[in-house]
Amino acid sequence: MSMLSFEKKYRIKGGTLIGGDLFDFWAGPFYVGFFGVAGAFFTLLGVAMIFFAISQGPTWGIWAIHIPPPDISYGLSLAPLQDGGLWQLITVCATGAFVCWALREVEICRKLGIGYHVPVAFGTAIFAYVTLVIIRPILMGAWGYAFPYGIMSHLDWVASVGYQYVNFHYNPAHMIAVTFFFTTTLALALHGGAILSGSNPKKGNTVRTAEHENSFFRDSIGYSIGSLGIHRLGLFLAINAGFWSAICIVISGPLWDKSWPEFWEFWRQIPIWS
Repeated sequence: MSMLSFEKKYRIKGGTLIGGDLFDFWAGPFYVGFFGVAGAFFTLLGVAMIFFAISQGPTWGIWAIHIPPPDISYGLSLAPLQDGGLWQLITVCATGAFVCWALREVEICRKLGIGYHVPVAFGTAIFAYVTLVIIRPILMGAWGYAFPYGIMSHLDWVASVGYQYVNFHYNPAHMIAVTFFFTTTLALALHGGAILSGSNPKKGNTVRTAEHENSFFRDSIGYSIGSLGIHRLGLFLAINAGFWSAICIVISGPLWDKSWPEFWEFWRQIPIWS
């Protein structure tokens, strides 16, 4: 469905954070702005760095690509390009591109006159990424504690970190994050299923309204959160999934360096049990 008639209402000057009217224009349906230009710069430079790093490696196989961070011995200093320096440049570009995208969303929200819910939600995902590649390595004293760029090498890093703490599933923040992830999919699957079943009835039947959807959930689970409420709930669940994902890794190492099953020994030491 075309939105061009609606776009005329907010394709107006103003609402920019930086640059004034200099980049205040659209490229087709896409708003550009200062952060659009800056984001494109970081993206193109970062992708170029990725291809350059791949060209220096042993393979072009998409599954085997491996761009590692600097060795632990470099600490938090700049490393030579071939010894992790490329990883550092790519990380700077990725972080810059993500932040620019979020700030560009802020400018669009200002033009539309709506709240900042979308950039705030995206900011949670940025926070999770920055925690992995910047915050946690700084707290642990070396860039080498960040994850490498590459599909299989990244998965190997995840498995390795999990085994370093014996069983990462015993991490309490990890438990909370996984619970929010699963609950997000459950809530939005129920919502999407109700919308589709109501708006796509069998041939010959009429399209159902919001009252039918509310009645379905009242009859099936005893309560209906409502059309606006389900979106608020979905946002709350999704933001918490990303937030607790960041917390579960940032406390592993900087705050807790033992096995996570050992963490729960405190429970057995509570006087009431003895």
